[in-house]
Amino acid sequence: MYRTHTCGELRIEHAGQPVTLTGWVQTVRKFGSITFVDLRDRYGITQLLFNESLNAQLDAQPLGREFVIQVQGNAAERTNKNKNIPTGDIEIIVNNFTILNAAKTPPFTIADDTDGGDELRMKYRYLDLRRNLVKQNLELRYRVNRAARNFLDSRGFMDIETPFLIKSTPEGARDFVVPSRMNANEFYALPQSPQTFKQLLMVSGYDRYYQIVKCFRDEDLRADRQPEFTQIDCEMSFVEQEDILNNFEDMTKYIFKEIKGIEFNEPFPRMTWDDAMEFYGNDKPDIRFEMKLVNLTKTVQGNGFKVFDEAEVVLAINAAGCAEYTRKQLDELTDWVKRPQIGMSGLIYARVGADGSIKSSVDKFFDEPKLKVWAELANARPGDLILVLAGKEEKTRKAASELRLEMGERLGLRDKNVFKPLWVIDFPLLEWAEEDNRWVARHHPFTSPKPEHIALMDDLSRYGEIKANAYDIVLNGTEIGGGSIRIFQRPLQEKMFAALGMSPEEAQHKFGFLLGAFEYGAPPHGGIAFGFDRLCSLLGGSETIRDFIAFPKNNSGRDVMLDAPSAIDDKQLAELRIDLVKEAKA
Repeated sequence: MYRTHTCGELRIEHAGQPVTLTGWVQTVRKFGSITFVDLRDRYGITQLLFNESLNAQLDAQPLGREFVIQVQGNAAERTNKNKNIPTGDIEIIVNNFTILNAAKTPPFTIADDTDGGDELRMKYRYLDLRRNLVKQNLELRYRVNRAARNFLDSRGFMDIETPFLIKSTPEGARDFVVPSRMNANEFYALPQSPQTFKQLLMVSGYDRYYQIVKCFRDEDLRADRQPEFTQIDCEMSFVEQEDILNNFEDMTKYIFKEIKGIEFNEPFPRMTWDDAMEFYGNDKPDIRFEMKLVNLTKTVQGNGFKVFDEAEVVLAINAAGCAEYTRKQLDELTDWVKRPQIGMSGLIYARVGADGSIKSSVDKFFDEPKLKVWAELANARPGDLILVLAGKEEKTRKAASELRLEMGERLGLRDKNVFKPLWVIDFPLLEWAEEDNRWVARHHPFTSPKPEHIALMDDLSRYGEIKANAYDIVLNGTEIGGGSIRIFQRPLQEKMFAALGMSPEEAQHKFGFLLGAFEYGAPPHGGIAFGFDRLCSLLGGSETIRDFIAFPKNNSGRDVMLDAPSAIDDKQLAELRIDLVKEAKA
């Protein structure tokens, strides 16, 4: 056999035993007539000791970093123990060794503190995966996967696979399309989610379905997006919203206990979408800290200050304890809100002194009694700093939200080791898309209106009032899951398609299979999908999901290791009847 033990297995009780190990050479350290080698595999590191009797063999077959070797010897207690690794009490006195495969010098150091940049490490991802930090991330991902499966199995969910080659129905993000060789000029799409399939499974009577599944979206990338990503996808029949929230709150608590040893003894708080937008400026609020948005619009307008008087909204946040910010720090914050990503024209501030007096950057227009009203509304106390933004409603609310998060970051209030989940509920069912001049689904076309709002589907003028029977689970300012109670009756689904501007013919062409299924006894049903990569990254304390995917794409959607996507040859194009040959040659 190649090995009797792994490199992370041996302990002091193994001292005196003969062992055979295999692995990769991490380091080689020569001290006169003896040589120490750290041998690494997936499980850990073990120190090897080559004494002077093996020196001649080592001279003839020198070991280098990342050589794959096999050693035979005896475990022995180390004289200078290493308490930083589990195997630090022992070493292997090597009797003989075999080089199984030599290695070129790696292009970067395979260690926690590597000298390789992102692009270089992604090009040699198979080497980067050897690093301990990356290995720990993938181990965490596996444990989250296993915990989710164990929980769902305990609740009677069945893992059912759904197809990857499906029909393109562009309603959300752009599809990745796949040409069909056997069906000329026709294309499959890769699924953005298994949404319609899991609803069909409910029609089929499989009342508790789940799948940890790959999904695909051809959209612009950022830290928490990849062109292919993984969902914990779930659906249940004969349920209401409360059933879904309770079940998957339990799953989240179970995962946290299994992975982090953290127990949530209280129910997750719930917040309406309206309140989230009003007090946090976004629908995925970070509730690890307060600093809520305060609307000063009615209070500050009519005082001759043009910036406020012409604004659609004036919003403030209270940065507790920041009254002593220097002019340099305030100028820096002003520059921060003026950045193109935020897009504001300036920042107003008011300091609450230790004696309760208030001074602002607009004292010319607001005397101290008026400023004290600001302080009361913002719940500002002596030593606090009130920061104010004004402008168009949507832009200003988004900017105030970003400023709140930035101040939370600067004040150390966004501790990645503190976890604050919540449910956001009562989303709008529809939103107006200016570019398309039509109503679009806030979530997707299969989301049901809240029961008390179904009647509003008949009144176009009230579409903006309709609330969805939808919910998101948010963790530390990141949406980790979302779902809804689904439409399960054909007439209501047809009304939804009509609200989105689909003709009956278009609805039949795109979703006739689903509408037909609803006529054969579709049960009430609903579900949720968790962003598995996002959940893993938050549990692992990282801001990017790429760290928790074995072979991720870069920010341009490329796999620089495989050099994909890439052109295909003329023969393949001809077989697919895609006439790009001339264009490619040109």
